[in-house]
Amino acid sequence: MLDAAYGQDVRQHVLQGGMDLNDSASRLEVIAWTCQTLGRLESSAGVKKTRRILSACACHYPQSELAPVRARFLETGDIAAAHHMLQSRFEAYLELDLDLPEEMRGEIVRRGWGLAGVLSPTQIIATKMPKSGTVREYFAETDARRRRALYCHCPRVRQPPVLGDRLPASYCYCGAGFYKGMWEYILGSPVEVEVLTSVLQGDDECSIAIHLPDR
Repeated sequence: MLDAAYGQDVRQHVLQGGMDLNDSASRLEVIAWTCQTLGRLESSAGVKKTRRILSACACHYPQSELAPVRARFLETGDIAAAHHMLQSRFEAYLELDLDLPEEMRGEIVRRGWGLAGVLSPTQIIATKMPKSGTVREYFAETDARRRRALYCHCPRVRQPPVLGDRLPASYCYCGAGFYKGMWEYILGSPVEVEVLTSVLQGDDECSIAIHLPDR
C-alpha cells in the first residue's frame, strides 16, 4: 500500500528498523518501533492518510460468517434488517460461545457493546466489548487502569507500563478498520470510520463511528 501511494523510498523510510525485530524482541521494543514508525508515517502521509492506511491493515471478521447478513441486506435493501441479524448473532455468541451469565450478557447489551453497535439513520456507533478472554475478570476488577488493560484487544496497548503513554492516537484506526471492512462487505459500499474514544487515550471504552453511505 505504501509503495502504491508514495513509492518504495517512502516505504523504506517509514518501515526502517522493522527487519531488525525478531521473535526475541521484547514487547517494549516492538512498541517503541511502532511508535517511531507511526511518527514517520504521519510526517510523510499526514494524519488523515495515516488513518486510512492503518484502517486497511486491520484484522477482518470472517466473511463466511457475515455472508448471511450481507444476503439479508441484498434481499431487503434495509440496513436495519442486517443490523438486527448481526445483533442477534452477537447475543447468541455471548450466551452459547462465551457462556456468560445472563446478568453479564444484559449489561453488555445495555451498554451497546459488541459487533453490531447502535444504529442511527446516518451512522453506527460500535463500542467494543472487553476482550472475550478477560471479560469476566474485567467485570470483577475495580482498578480503572487495570480495567482498561483487560478491556483492550490489542497486546501492544495492554502492556501495563505503556497503556496510554506512548502509542499515538492514530494507532487505534487499525481497530476501527475491523468495522470498516465488516460493513463495507455487508453493504457493498465504502464507509468511513472515526475513532471517538479509546482506552489508549485514557477513556474507559473504545467507540468507533461508522458513517453510512447516503442511500
